[in-house]
Amino acid sequence: MLAHQRDEKILDRLRETGSASAQDLMALLNVSGPTIRRDLERLEQEGALQRVHGGAYLAGGAPEAVAEQPFGAVVDQNASVKDAVAAAAAALVTDGQVVLLDIGTTTMRIAHHLRGRKVTVITSSLAILDVLRNDDVVDLVLLGGAVRRNYQTLVGPLTEDALASISADIAFLSCTGVRSDGAVVDDISREASVKRAIVSAANQVVLVAPANKFPGTGSLKICALSEIDVLVTSSGAVEATLAQYTEAGGRVVFA
Repeated sequence: MLAHQRDEKILDRLRETGSASAQDLMALLNVSGPTIRRDLERLEQEGALQRVHGGAYLAGGAPEAVAEQPFGAVVDQNASVKDAVAAAAAALVTDGQVVLLDIGTTTMRIAHHLRGRKVTVITSSLAILDVLRNDDVVDLVLLGGAVRRNYQTLVGPLTEDALASISADIAFLSCTGVRSDGAVVDDISREASVKRAIVSAANQVVLVAPANKFPGTGSLKICALSEIDVLVTSSGAVEATLAQYTEAGGRVVFA
């Protein structure tokens, strides 16, 4: 089992129980004491959990503190900002490209802006499927996987295996937070491994992150800003984080 897979299982257990002992996590993952200690140290450094003697608990407290809102409850939040970011992101796409769209309310809006264009769109989002299913111009590819009805997505090994066989021209990645140290994070562990696979599956990776994502929330690192080719955001994003990114060679597009 890879490190990021162990991370997801550890965080899933903490979301279920609030806390767990190192012995319980060793049994869950079938790993040694030194391995679980290294995993917990790494996750604590990323801000995902807090370690205590003999175990760990979830950063931010009890599992209900990080309960996921259903897609329908968040789709219209900050709608005008999201749509402006989506329009700026869609403008980066040229006809004929293979476009990989992550799940999310902003990426769903990117799909709206791609309607009627001669592109191929690949996604694991059922919401994006609904936007493009009747478009005769866009070639639409839906990745396989287990259905997460609450957020209208497909996840799991089938999704990740499909992404491993894809080489997209451009991918649009969503997140729940961008930290001051440049970590791009997400707060839903079952989506995080799919997001990592998206980063690896495209020639160019674009992060769509409105200003409220700085620093946003999140307990699991997806990637570093240094792995992102273009950042599309809105006014009000933390200037120090943007400066760190541009100084490292990244490109920022403001909606």
